[in-house]
Amino acid sequence: MPDNHTLTASTMRQVNMSAVLEIMRKHSPISRTEIAEQLNVSLPTVMRIIDTLIEEDLVRPAGGVRTSGGRPRTLLELNVSAHAIIGVDLRGSHMYGALVNIGGQVIDELYMDRAGATGEAAFEKLCMLIDHLRQSAHLGETSIRGIGVGAPGVTLHREGIITWAPGLEWWDYPLRDKLLGRFNLPVIVDNDVNLATLGEHWFGVARNSRNMVLIALGMGVGAGIIIDGVLYRGHHETSGEVGYLPPDRSFLGRRYEGFGPLESRASSSAIVERARRMLADRLSPQELEAMSFDYVLSAYAQGLDWAQLVVEEAADYLALALAAVGALLDPEVIVLGGDISESGGRANLFIEQIQQRITGVIPSVPRIVASDLGARATVLGTITSSLHQILDYYVVRRIS
Repeated sequence: MPDNHTLTASTMRQVNMSAVLEIMRKHSPISRTEIAEQLNVSLPTVMRIIDTLIEEDLVRPAGGVRTSGGRPRTLLELNVSAHAIIGVDLRGSHMYGALVNIGGQVIDELYMDRAGATGEAAFEKLCMLIDHLRQSAHLGETSIRGIGVGAPGVTLHREGIITWAPGLEWWDYPLRDKLLGRFNLPVIVDNDVNLATLGEHWFGVARNSRNMVLIALGMGVGAGIIIDGVLYRGHHETSGEVGYLPPDRSFLGRRYEGFGPLESRASSSAIVERARRMLADRLSPQELEAMSFDYVLSAYAQGLDWAQLVVEEAADYLALALAAVGALLDPEVIVLGGDISESGGRANLFIEQIQQRITGVIPSVPRIVASDLGARATVLGTITSSLHQILDYYVVRRIS
Protein backbone atom coordinates (compact mmCIF):
# COMPACT_ATOMS: atom_id res chain seq x y z
CA MET A 1 0.00 0.00 0.00
CA PRO A 2 1.41 3.46 -0.85
CA ASP A 3 2.58 5.54 2.10
CA ASN A 4 -0.32 8.00 1.80
CA HIS A 5 -2.71 9.43 4.36
CA THR A 6 -5.71 8.80 2.10
CA LEU A 7 -6.95 5.88 0.02
CA THR A 8 -8.05 6.17 -3.58
CA ALA A 9 -11.40 4.69 -4.56
CA SER A 10 -9.66 1.88 -6.48
CA THR A 11 -7.43 1.04 -3.51
CA MET A 12 -10.41 1.02 -1.16
CA ARG A 13 -12.21 -1.35 -3.54
CA GLN A 14 -9.18 -3.65 -3.54
CA VAL A 15 -9.05 -3.57 0.26
CA ASN A 16 -12.73 -4.56 0.40
CA MET A 17 -12.22 -7.28 -2.19
CA SER A 18 -9.32 -8.71 -0.17
CA ALA A 19 -11.48 -8.71 2.95
CA VAL A 20 -14.30 -10.54 1.11
CA LEU A 21 -11.87 -13.16 -0.19
CA GLU A 22 -10.46 -13.69 3.32
CA ILE A 23 -13.95 -14.24 4.73
CA MET A 24 -14.78 -16.67 1.93
CA ARG A 25 -11.49 -18.50 2.31
CA LYS A 26 -12.15 -19.11 5.99
CA HIS A 27 -15.93 -19.57 6.05
CA SER A 28 -17.18 -20.93 2.70
CA PRO A 29 -19.92 -21.65 1.90
CA ILE A 30 -21.34 -18.30 2.91
CA SER A 31 -24.00 -15.88 1.69
CA ARG A 32 -23.58 -12.29 0.55
CA THR A 33 -25.59 -11.09 3.55
CA GLU A 34 -23.37 -12.97 6.00
CA ILE A 35 -20.26 -11.47 4.39
CA ALA A 36 -21.70 -7.96 4.72
CA GLU A 37 -22.56 -8.59 8.37
CA GLN A 38 -19.14 -9.97 9.25
CA LEU A 39 -17.30 -7.11 7.52
CA ASN A 40 -19.76 -4.44 8.65
CA VAL A 41 -20.08 -3.06 5.12
CA SER A 42 -23.15 -2.48 2.98
CA LEU A 43 -24.78 -5.36 1.13
CA PRO A 44 -24.61 -3.51 -2.25
CA THR A 45 -20.82 -3.14 -1.79
CA VAL A 46 -20.48 -6.89 -1.19
CA MET A 47 -22.75 -7.68 -4.13
CA ARG A 48 -20.61 -5.59 -6.50
CA ILE A 49 -17.45 -7.29 -5.30
CA ILE A 50 -18.98 -10.76 -5.60
CA ASP A 51 -20.12 -9.98 -9.16
CA THR A 52 -16.52 -9.09 -10.06
CA LEU A 53 -15.14 -12.24 -8.42
CA ILE A 54 -17.68 -14.39 -10.28
CA GLU A 55 -16.67 -12.75 -13.57
CA GLU A 56 -13.03 -13.60 -12.79
CA ASP A 57 -14.07 -17.19 -12.03
CA LEU A 58 -12.76 -16.93 -8.47
CA VAL A 59 -16.16 -17.40 -6.83
CA ARG A 60 -19.07 -19.70 -7.72
CA PRO A 61 -22.47 -20.67 -6.27
CA ALA A 62 -22.09 -23.42 -3.68
CA GLY A 63 -25.32 -25.15 -4.71
CA GLY A 64 -27.31 -24.43 -1.57
CA VAL A 65 -29.27 -21.79 0.33
CA ARG A 66 -29.48 -20.75 3.97
CA THR A 67 -32.65 -19.52 5.64
CA SER A 68 -33.18 -17.82 8.98
CA GLY A 69 -36.85 -16.89 8.84
CA GLY A 70 -36.42 -14.39 5.99
CA ARG A 71 -35.54 -14.70 2.33
CA PRO A 72 -33.40 -17.71 1.38
CA ARG A 73 -29.78 -16.70 0.92
CA THR A 74 -27.77 -18.23 -1.93
CA LEU A 75 -24.49 -19.68 -0.67
CA LEU A 76 -21.19 -18.96 -2.39
CA GLU A 77 -17.72 -20.50 -2.26
CA LEU A 78 -14.26 -19.97 -3.69
CA ASN A 79 -13.87 -21.68 -7.04
CA VAL A 80 -10.74 -23.47 -5.87
CA SER A 81 -10.69 -26.13 -8.60
CA ALA A 82 -10.55 -23.59 -11.46
CA HIS A 83 -7.13 -22.15 -10.62
CA ALA A 84 -3.75 -23.64 -9.78
CA ILE A 85 -0.22 -22.55 -8.89
CA ILE A 86 3.01 -24.36 -9.71
CA GLY A 87 5.04 -24.34 -6.49
CA VAL A 88 8.67 -25.45 -6.19
CA ASP A 89 10.85 -26.01 -3.13
CA LEU A 90 14.58 -25.89 -3.98
CA ARG A 91 15.81 -26.95 -0.55
CA GLY A 92 18.00 -30.03 -0.29
CA SER A 93 19.45 -32.41 -2.87
CA HIS A 94 16.05 -32.92 -4.49
CA MET A 95 13.84 -30.27 -6.03
CA TYR A 96 10.20 -30.78 -5.10
CA GLY A 97 7.45 -29.31 -7.23
CA ALA A 98 3.68 -29.53 -7.07
CA LEU A 99 0.69 -28.37 -9.05
CA VAL A 100 -1.78 -27.20 -6.39
CA ASN A 101 -5.18 -25.57 -6.69
CA ILE A 102 -5.92 -22.43 -4.70
CA GLY A 103 -7.74 -24.49 -2.10
CA GLY A 104 -4.50 -26.29 -1.23
CA GLN A 105 -5.29 -29.59 -2.96
CA VAL A 106 -2.33 -31.21 -4.71
CA ILE A 107 -3.16 -32.04 -8.34
CA ASP A 108 0.24 -33.47 -9.24
CA GLU A 109 3.70 -33.51 -7.68
CA LEU A 110 7.22 -34.43 -8.69
CA TYR A 111 10.63 -34.90 -7.08
CA MET A 112 13.65 -34.27 -9.28
CA ASP A 113 17.19 -35.16 -8.23
CA ARG A 114 19.31 -32.03 -8.43
CA ALA A 115 22.40 -34.28 -8.66
CA GLY A 116 24.62 -31.53 -7.27
CA ALA A 117 23.68 -29.09 -10.04
CA THR A 118 24.43 -25.45 -9.22
CA GLY A 119 24.41 -22.12 -11.05
CA GLU A 120 22.86 -22.24 -14.52
CA ALA A 121 22.63 -26.04 -14.42
CA ALA A 122 20.35 -25.77 -11.37
CA PHE A 123 18.24 -23.17 -13.18
CA GLU A 124 17.79 -25.50 -16.17
CA LYS A 125 16.69 -28.33 -13.88
CA LEU A 126 14.19 -25.99 -12.26
CA CYS A 127 12.77 -25.08 -15.68
CA MET A 128 12.55 -28.77 -16.57
CA LEU A 129 10.56 -29.45 -13.39
CA ILE A 130 8.18 -26.56 -14.11
CA ASP A 131 7.68 -27.77 -17.69
CA HIS A 132 6.75 -31.26 -16.46
CA LEU A 133 4.09 -29.81 -14.14
CA ARG A 134 2.73 -27.44 -16.80
CA GLN A 135 2.10 -30.44 -19.01
CA SER A 136 0.56 -32.60 -16.27
CA ALA A 137 -2.14 -34.99 -17.48
CA HIS A 138 -4.04 -34.23 -14.25
CA LEU A 139 -4.49 -30.52 -15.00
CA GLY A 140 -7.78 -30.87 -16.90
CA GLU A 141 -9.69 -27.58 -17.20
CA THR A 142 -7.78 -25.95 -14.34
CA SER A 143 -5.87 -22.81 -15.37
CA ILE A 144 -2.37 -22.11 -14.05
CA ARG A 145 -2.30 -18.63 -12.47
CA GLY A 146 1.37 -18.42 -11.60
CA ILE A 147 4.66 -19.95 -10.50
CA GLY A 148 6.12 -19.74 -7.01
CA VAL A 149 9.65 -20.78 -6.03
CA GLY A 150 11.08 -21.16 -2.52
CA ALA A 151 14.87 -20.85 -2.35
CA PRO A 152 17.13 -21.84 0.58
CA GLY A 153 18.80 -18.50 1.10
CA VAL A 154 18.38 -14.75 1.51
CA THR A 155 15.88 -13.41 -1.00
CA LEU A 156 14.61 -10.00 -2.05
CA HIS A 157 11.03 -11.06 -2.69
CA ARG A 158 9.83 -7.86 -4.40
CA GLU A 159 12.65 -7.99 -6.94
CA GLY A 160 12.71 -11.80 -7.13
CA ILE A 161 16.47 -11.82 -6.58
CA ILE A 162 18.32 -14.54 -4.65
CA THR A 163 21.03 -12.54 -2.91
CA TRP A 164 22.67 -15.51 -1.20
CA ALA A 165 22.02 -19.24 -1.72
CA PRO A 166 25.38 -21.02 -1.32
CA GLY A 167 23.95 -24.50 -1.84
CA LEU A 168 22.88 -23.47 -5.35
CA GLU A 169 25.84 -21.11 -5.93
CA TRP A 170 23.43 -18.26 -6.61
CA TRP A 171 24.54 -14.79 -5.54
CA ASP A 172 22.49 -11.76 -6.59
CA TYR A 173 20.73 -14.14 -8.94
CA PRO A 174 17.72 -12.61 -10.79
CA LEU A 175 15.63 -15.78 -10.65
CA ARG A 176 12.23 -14.13 -11.18
CA ASP A 177 13.32 -12.29 -14.33
CA LYS A 178 14.94 -15.42 -15.73
CA LEU A 179 11.75 -17.42 -15.15
CA LEU A 180 9.61 -14.63 -16.65
CA GLY A 181 11.80 -14.85 -19.73
CA ARG A 182 11.12 -18.58 -19.98
CA PHE A 183 7.43 -18.83 -18.98
CA ASN A 184 4.50 -16.55 -19.78
CA LEU A 185 3.15 -16.61 -16.21
CA PRO A 186 3.39 -14.41 -13.10
CA VAL A 187 6.33 -15.48 -10.93
CA ILE A 188 7.06 -15.03 -7.23
CA VAL A 189 10.39 -15.93 -5.62
CA ASP A 190 10.88 -16.05 -1.87
CA ASN A 191 12.80 -17.67 0.93
CA ASP A 192 11.68 -21.29 1.38
CA VAL A 193 11.00 -20.94 5.12
CA ASN A 194 8.92 -17.79 4.60
CA LEU A 195 6.78 -19.64 2.07
CA ALA A 196 6.49 -22.66 4.38
CA THR A 197 5.28 -20.30 7.11
CA LEU A 198 2.56 -18.95 4.82
CA GLY A 199 1.63 -22.55 3.96
CA GLU A 200 1.28 -23.44 7.65
CA HIS A 201 -0.72 -20.26 8.28
CA TRP A 202 -3.29 -20.94 5.54
CA PHE A 203 -3.38 -24.74 5.38
CA GLY A 204 -1.48 -26.31 8.29
CA VAL A 205 -1.57 -26.72 12.06
CA ALA A 206 -1.35 -22.93 12.55
CA ARG A 207 -4.30 -22.32 10.24
CA ASN A 208 -5.79 -18.83 10.73
CA SER A 209 -3.72 -18.00 13.82
CA ARG A 210 -2.94 -14.30 14.14
CA ASN A 211 0.57 -14.73 15.54
CA MET A 212 2.78 -17.74 14.85
CA VAL A 213 6.37 -18.81 14.24
CA LEU A 214 7.63 -21.70 12.13
CA ILE A 215 11.05 -23.05 13.03
CA ALA A 216 12.42 -25.35 10.33
CA LEU A 217 15.23 -27.81 10.96
CA GLY A 218 17.39 -29.03 8.12
CA MET A 219 20.99 -28.36 7.18
CA GLY A 220 20.40 -25.13 9.07
CA VAL A 221 17.78 -23.67 11.40
CA GLY A 222 15.47 -21.00 10.01
CA ALA A 223 12.26 -19.35 11.14
CA GLY A 224 9.29 -17.61 9.58
CA ILE A 225 7.21 -15.12 11.58
CA ILE A 226 3.56 -14.11 11.25
CA ILE A 227 2.55 -11.02 13.26
CA ASP A 228 -1.10 -9.92 13.22
CA GLY A 229 -1.74 -12.16 10.22
CA VAL A 230 1.12 -10.75 8.13
CA LEU A 231 4.53 -12.26 7.32
CA TYR A 232 7.25 -10.23 9.04
CA ARG A 233 10.40 -9.90 6.93
CA GLY A 234 12.63 -7.41 8.73
CA HIS A 235 14.58 -4.43 7.42
CA HIS A 236 17.00 -6.51 5.32
CA GLU A 237 14.52 -9.36 4.68
CA THR A 238 16.60 -11.59 6.96
CA SER A 239 14.18 -11.91 9.87
CA GLY A 240 13.90 -15.41 11.29
CA GLU A 241 17.59 -16.31 10.94
CA VAL A 242 17.48 -17.97 14.36
CA GLY A 243 20.33 -20.27 13.35
CA TYR A 244 22.60 -17.33 14.11
CA LEU A 245 21.45 -16.95 17.71
CA PRO A 246 24.46 -17.50 20.00
CA PRO A 247 23.56 -20.14 22.62
CA ASP A 248 26.01 -18.69 25.18
CA ARG A 249 28.81 -16.15 25.55
CA SER A 250 31.46 -18.54 24.19
CA PHE A 251 29.98 -18.05 20.71
CA LEU A 252 30.52 -14.28 20.74
CA GLY A 253 33.40 -12.46 19.03
CA ARG A 254 33.60 -14.86 16.06
CA ARG A 255 32.67 -14.65 12.39
CA TYR A 256 30.20 -17.16 10.98
CA GLU A 257 30.50 -17.24 7.20
CA GLY A 258 28.44 -20.39 6.66
CA PHE A 259 26.17 -21.85 9.30
CA GLY A 260 25.43 -19.89 12.46
CA PRO A 261 26.27 -20.90 16.04
CA LEU A 262 22.88 -22.42 16.86
CA GLU A 263 22.83 -24.34 13.58
CA SER A 264 26.17 -25.91 14.45
CA ARG A 265 24.53 -27.47 17.52
CA ALA A 266 20.80 -27.93 16.87
CA SER A 267 20.12 -28.37 13.14
CA SER A 268 19.10 -31.84 12.04
CA SER A 269 22.39 -32.18 10.14
CA ALA A 270 24.35 -31.19 13.28
CA ILE A 271 22.40 -33.77 15.31
CA VAL A 272 23.23 -36.48 12.77
CA GLU A 273 26.89 -35.45 12.68
CA ARG A 274 27.16 -35.66 16.48
CA ALA A 275 25.56 -39.11 16.40
CA ARG A 276 28.06 -40.23 13.76
CA ARG A 277 30.96 -39.13 15.94
CA MET A 278 29.57 -41.01 18.92
CA LEU A 279 29.06 -44.20 16.88
CA ALA A 280 32.21 -44.00 14.78
CA ASP A 281 33.70 -47.11 16.42
CA ARG A 282 30.43 -49.12 16.36
CA LEU A 283 29.16 -48.74 12.81
CA SER A 284 30.66 -49.29 9.38
CA PRO A 285 31.48 -46.30 7.15
CA GLN A 286 28.47 -47.21 4.97
CA GLU A 287 26.14 -47.29 7.99
CA LEU A 288 27.47 -43.97 9.23
CA GLU A 289 26.97 -42.38 5.81
CA ALA A 290 23.38 -43.68 5.63
CA MET A 291 22.45 -42.33 9.07
CA SER A 292 19.53 -39.88 9.08
CA PHE A 293 17.79 -37.54 11.50
CA ASP A 294 14.86 -39.96 11.61
CA TYR A 295 17.27 -42.76 12.58
CA VAL A 296 18.50 -40.71 15.56
CA LEU A 297 14.95 -39.92 16.72
CA SER A 298 13.99 -43.59 16.33
CA ALA A 299 16.93 -44.62 18.51
CA TYR A 300 15.91 -41.98 21.04
CA ALA A 301 12.36 -43.38 21.12
CA GLN A 302 13.88 -46.81 21.83
CA GLY A 303 15.78 -45.37 24.81
CA LEU A 304 19.31 -45.97 23.46
CA ASP A 305 21.89 -44.23 25.64
CA TRP A 306 23.83 -42.51 22.84
CA ALA A 307 20.62 -41.13 21.31
CA GLN A 308 19.48 -39.80 24.70
CA LEU A 309 22.68 -37.74 24.95
CA VAL A 310 22.47 -36.43 21.38
CA VAL A 311 18.78 -35.52 21.40
CA GLU A 312 18.72 -34.00 24.87
CA GLU A 313 21.73 -31.81 24.10
CA ALA A 314 20.04 -30.59 20.90
CA ALA A 315 16.80 -30.04 22.83
CA ASP A 316 18.72 -27.79 25.24
CA TYR A 317 19.98 -25.61 22.41
CA LEU A 318 16.62 -25.45 20.65
CA ALA A 319 14.87 -24.67 23.93
CA LEU A 320 17.10 -21.60 24.29
CA ALA A 321 16.01 -20.42 20.84
CA LEU A 322 12.32 -21.13 21.45
CA ALA A 323 12.47 -19.38 24.83
CA ALA A 324 13.89 -16.28 23.12
CA VAL A 325 11.25 -16.39 20.40
CA GLY A 326 8.44 -16.98 22.90
CA ALA A 327 9.54 -14.20 25.25
CA LEU A 328 10.06 -11.68 22.44
CA LEU A 329 7.03 -12.37 20.22
CA ASP A 330 4.51 -14.21 22.44
CA PRO A 331 3.07 -16.22 19.50
CA GLU A 332 -0.04 -18.37 19.74
CA VAL A 333 1.83 -21.33 18.31
CA ILE A 334 5.35 -22.36 17.33
CA VAL A 335 5.42 -24.95 14.56
CA LEU A 336 8.47 -27.19 14.19
CA GLY A 337 8.95 -28.07 10.53
CA GLY A 338 11.57 -29.24 8.10
CA ASP A 339 13.11 -32.62 8.89
CA ILE A 340 11.34 -32.91 12.24
CA SER A 341 7.92 -32.79 10.60
CA GLU A 342 8.74 -35.87 8.57
CA SER A 343 9.54 -38.03 11.61
CA GLY A 344 5.97 -39.02 12.46
CA GLY A 345 5.00 -39.38 16.11
CA ARG A 346 8.65 -39.42 17.17
CA ALA A 347 8.73 -35.66 16.67
CA ASN A 348 6.42 -35.31 19.67
CA LEU A 349 9.07 -36.84 21.94
CA PHE A 350 11.47 -34.12 20.84
CA ILE A 351 8.82 -31.44 21.36
CA GLU A 352 8.09 -32.73 24.88
CA GLN A 353 11.77 -32.30 25.78
CA ILE A 354 11.74 -28.69 24.57
CA GLN A 355 8.41 -27.91 26.29
CA GLN A 356 9.72 -29.18 29.63
CA ARG A 357 12.83 -27.03 29.37
CA ILE A 358 11.07 -23.70 28.78
CA THR A 359 8.04 -24.18 31.04
CA GLY A 360 8.41 -21.68 33.88
CA VAL A 361 11.33 -19.95 32.17
CA ILE A 362 9.27 -17.49 30.09
CA PRO A 363 6.02 -15.77 31.13
CA SER A 364 3.80 -17.57 28.62
CA VAL A 365 4.74 -20.82 26.87
CA PRO A 366 3.23 -21.03 23.38
CA ARG A 367 1.73 -24.19 21.99
CA ILE A 368 4.49 -26.15 20.24
CA VAL A 369 3.46 -28.58 17.50
CA ALA A 370 5.01 -30.46 14.59
CA SER A 371 4.01 -29.48 11.07
CA ASP A 372 1.50 -31.78 9.43
CA LEU A 373 2.33 -30.53 5.92
CA GLY A 374 5.86 -31.89 5.73
CA ALA A 375 7.55 -31.30 2.38
CA ARG A 376 4.41 -29.65 1.00
CA ALA A 377 4.51 -26.63 3.31
CA THR A 378 6.63 -24.46 1.00
CA VAL A 379 4.70 -25.22 -2.19
CA LEU A 380 1.40 -24.56 -0.40
CA GLY A 381 2.84 -21.23 0.73
CA THR A 382 3.33 -20.28 -2.90
CA ILE A 383 -0.48 -20.24 -3.21
CA THR A 384 -0.72 -17.56 -0.54
CA SER A 385 2.11 -15.47 -1.91
CA SER A 386 1.01 -15.80 -5.55
CA LEU A 387 -2.58 -14.80 -4.79
CA HIS A 388 -1.34 -11.86 -2.73
CA GLN A 389 0.62 -10.65 -5.75
CA ILE A 390 -1.83 -11.50 -8.53
CA LEU A 391 -4.88 -10.11 -6.72
CA ASP A 392 -3.11 -7.10 -5.16
CA TYR A 393 -4.05 -8.40 -1.71
CA TYR A 394 -4.38 -6.23 1.39
CA VAL A 395 -4.51 -7.20 5.04
CA VAL A 396 -6.13 -4.54 7.22
CA ARG A 397 -6.05 -4.43 10.99
CA ARG A 398 -7.14 -1.94 13.59
CA ILE A 399 -4.36 -0.43 15.71
CA SER A 400 -4.91 -0.86 19.49
